[in-house]
Amino acid sequence: MVISFWGVRGSLAAPMSTGEYRNKLKSVLRLVPVGGFADESSIDRFIHELPGPLQRVVGGNTTCVSVTPEDGTTCIIDGGSGLRNLGDRLMKGPAGEGKAEIHIFITHTHWDHICGIPFFKPLYIPGNKIHFYSTLDDLHDRLRYQQTERFFPLAFDDMGATTSFTKMTMGLPLEFENDLVVSCRPLKHPSGSTAYRFEDGGRSFIFATDVEFNGEDLEILSKIERPDTFFDGADLLVMDAQYTLDESFQKFDWGHTSVTMVVNCATRWNIKNLMLTHHEPAYRDKKLYSNLMMALEHRNVLQIDHLKIYLARENTKVILPPRR
Repeated sequence: MVISFWGVRGSLAAPMSTGEYRNKLKSVLRLVPVGGFADESSIDRFIHELPGPLQRVVGGNTTCVSVTPEDGTTCIIDGGSGLRNLGDRLMKGPAGEGKAEIHIFITHTHWDHICGIPFFKPLYIPGNKIHFYSTLDDLHDRLRYQQTERFFPLAFDDMGATTSFTKMTMGLPLEFENDLVVSCRPLKHPSGSTAYRFEDGGRSFIFATDVEFNGEDLEILSKIERPDTFFDGADLLVMDAQYTLDESFQKFDWGHTSVTMVVNCATRWNIKNLMLTHHEPAYRDKKLYSNLMMALEHRNVLQIDHLKIYLARENTKVILPPRR
């Protein structure tokens, strides 16, 4: 199973400013060795050894993740602004010829999670089959509303591809013919949100964005008679970590989780790999890497050696090889 990231920001797209770019550039130039570089390979080596915030960018597009199980089925989670770039990539394959079948899972319809759908080129190609999944009764109506003439020049139902809508329910996993199993769970967020768990080849991946967890929530989950095992033991958890701990107290009930609480959740659920996502649009890359360091320090305080923690970045992917 391959998980690829096309958009990792929350709330609003946040492209890098000229000021941030110049500051990065100046920081890199200060590290250039005296005498410069001998050849192209030494330049590549220098870049590879730069600190994380200088070596790469986190990215400014809003939420979009692709999930590719072992048989190559195209699954997508959310249609934020990152969906446009993913669509351009898919157009180079069967989607560009009207021969693609694509499965899109929507966590919720706050605008940062659906604004890329009108710009998803495979939707414009007759012959393509686009299947939408959510826990909503009226997802089709919501997507049509986004593309009424007041907001967009082309109606959703006039885009060309064949679309279908499936409502998912907690406790009733969706089983694909290729052995891929997708289950869902409601999350605490204004107007609601949904987490998805993908299982394929003995591996499990959970995507849980736009969720607010606190210590009380974890205690309640641990004490109920029939424990919620949705999160337990996943190979990879990608979870909303938009706020610092102090910010989470200031923004109670805003529907997002603090960096340290996400580590607590991953620890309680025996997660193997944790990836922080839904980054605050006001945060520059340096601040996001500082949040990552905060998460790692909190893990070390908890003495949880098996948990690996990463920062979600655009144009990166995680490979979970099947268990043989």
